[in-house]
Amino acid sequence: MNRILLLIGIWLCCAGSVAQASESANSAADAAKPGYDEALARSLGADDYGMRSYVLAILRTGPTPLPAGEERSAMFQGHFANMKRLADEGKLVLAGPLDGVDGRRGIFVLNVATLEEARRLVATDPVIEQGEMVADLHTYYGSAALMTVNQLHEKIAKNSP
Repeated sequence: MNRILLLIGIWLCCAGSVAQASESANSAADAAKPGYDEALARSLGADDYGMRSYVLAILRTGPTPLPAGEERSAMFQGHFANMKRLADEGKLVLAGPLDGVDGRRGIFVLNVATLEEARRLVATDPVIEQGEMVADLHTYYGSAALMTVNQLHEKIAKNSP
């Protein structure tokens, strides 16, 4: 009988240790890592991994590229003005040219919830309206820190396009 009580006692101690270790592991997993800024993460729309969803637009050469001249220059001035407007509205997170390989000429990363909303925003760009470029849209899961790129860029850009 004493032997059974001893075994039950040992089992209860082990079970308690396992439960305590499990609770410790769960608490550690729920605890934020050092340096984590909850307010910043929330303001940027970050999930627990510091990520969020965007829409990526890959701009490719379209069916009706314009020849060099005043009309083309005006179209690209409108393109840059449109990008600035979208960035000022918080919709355009990142933009830039690509190398042109396979007709890929640029990218937009858009802060929108749906491909349809991205399609509407991209359609406002003169290079899309005039057929100079077309946009392939993709959902993209990336760092929520991208939301700070435009603010930081303003601080480091000596000139504007």
